[in-house]
Amino acid sequence: MVEYKLTYTGRFKKHYKKLHPNEKKQIMKKTKLLSQNPMHPSLRTKKIQGNNNFFECSVNMDIRIIWYYEGECLIILLDVGHHDILRRL
Repeated sequence: MVEYKLTYTGRFKKHYKKLHPNEKKQIMKKTKLLSQNPMHPSLRTKKIQGNNNFFECSVNMDIRIIWYYEGECLIILLDVGHHDILRRL
């Protein structure tokens, strides 16, 4: 199985900085899991409706990460934040 390389957009970094330290720890654990297996059941990964290229995964019951594949082994992390980030797409 391929381990994906992750890269972060400026938007992701900006919103990540605003989160609580405990949330940041959870995000780091989940991004490691995402790089190893984007479809791991605990991520609850799904395609975002109305957009064939974007995916969302859950960090916890409130925080989501929005991302997409770039090529065969790169994942671009677009945004992170509370569930309402899905409305900002």
